Amino acid sequence: MVFSSHAFLFWFLPVFLAGYFALPRHARNPWLTGMSYLFFGWFRPQYTVLMLVSTAIDYLCARGMGERGGQVSASRRRLLLWCSLAANLGLLGYFKYANLVVESLSEVSQSLGGQPIAWDKVVLPIGISFFTFQSMSYTIDVHAGRVQPTRSFLDLMCYVAMFPQLVAGPIVRYRTIAEQLVERAHTLPMFSTGVLLFEFGFAKKVLLADQAAVLADRAFATAAPGLLAAWTGAVGYAAQIYFDFSGYSDMAVGLGLMLGFTFPRNFDSPYRARSITEFWRRWHISLSTWLRDYLYIPLGGSRHGTVRTGFALMTTMMLGGLWHGAAWTFLLWGGYQGLLLVVERARGRRALYAAAPPALQVAATFVLVLVGWVIFRASSMAELGRMLRGMVGGYGLGSWPEPELYAWRCYGSLGCGLLVAFTCPQAMALARRFHLLAVVLGAVLFVLALAQLFATGFSPFIYYQF
Repeated sequence: MVFSSHAFLFWFLPVFLAGYFALPRHARNPWLTGMSYLFFGWFRPQYTVLMLVSTAIDYLCARGMGERGGQVSASRRRLLLWCSLAANLGLLGYFKYANLVVESLSEVSQSLGGQPIAWDKVVLPIGISFFTFQSMSYTIDVHAGRVQPTRSFLDLMCYVAMFPQLVAGPIVRYRTIAEQLVERAHTLPMFSTGVLLFEFGFAKKVLLADQAAVLADRAFATAAPGLLAAWTGAVGYAAQIYFDFSGYSDMAVGLGLMLGFTFPRNFDSPYRARSITEFWRRWHISLSTWLRDYLYIPLGGSRHGTVRTGFALMTTMMLGGLWHGAAWTFLLWGGYQGLLLVVERARGRRALYAAAPPALQVAATFVLVLVGWVIFRASSMAELGRMLRGMVGGYGLGSWPEPELYAWRCYGSLGCGLLVAFTCPQAMALARRFHLLAVVLGAVLFVLALAQLFATGFSPFIYYQF
């Protein structure tokens, strides 16, 4: 199910909220869990079994590790941790990479004169990357002694399946909301702030991201994109992915506030960063910190000299690229980001252009990010080559991308999006202040977004595919 869909807005959410607040406090977690499983299994109910099995394995492994300071041997605790990791990573690897492996083997078979391998393509469960990372963080933290294993299987089910951030984050760690699962406050200010933040996120998705996507799609589909089309496509995709993903995060955090949960923020005006290092402190914060704490630091972090630090950075970013899917472009994107981070780390976390005026630092960082987004967005190496060639003028100046309908709206939305990204306060800041102007603005934008939704229908969030 998609937040920006009629089914969610006019059926699921009203029914869920009515039931949630009508029930006594002790029944709210079971209701939230059951409705979250309904949300997750809306299109493919059979996939709810995967999430249930993953949760059960992690619950049993964590309980087997014992309470903090218990008598369970270190070797047994390590074995249980590896069982949890193997189950989660095996599940993630099968669904994300099985198709690529079989297709590659089939191509090899045919090149040697054999027959193609018969194979029904695996359909990726929505949000599998997010809920497996959440579930793994729980067992890793139990093993490290950062949290005690929960005795309530229902609490762990609720944590893993919670629908607001289930399919596209933010990645919430168990220790962040463990106490809230047991006892949380439900106040009118929290609920009102959550509603306003949800409205802002919904408007970001429908009014900004979906319109910028039209320009990006046109540019990337062009056989020989000129300079204007290539750069418009790159900027359009930068706006699309930012407002699509940050809009979802705002909606998720807003829904959490409505239910009494405080989720971590996922974005901090990333396009205002003055270096790539700063960009990754501001972009997809929950994933960046997850990779830092559970991959980069265990690989050695910055504790063992320059070479080891560079290796840890490159490995972390390349695996982060592969986390998004089985494609050479994702791996290349991770390597590109890793290389930029290694260069800045060697300079004391300072960009090559750190001496430039602040505005030029922001502009230079944004250009580097744009090149990365082109790598990330390209569906093949050939498409990537065409776009990069177009960005350096290899096909001439060319013309602006021309959408089939309402070009003025697409370019207007892109302009508004850039204005918001580089100059406006963050949605969370506006929602928390809860001024009359912010309330009116949120309501107006929400109504406009609804009108747009009725006119065009919904489009899925980019990160649903991951």
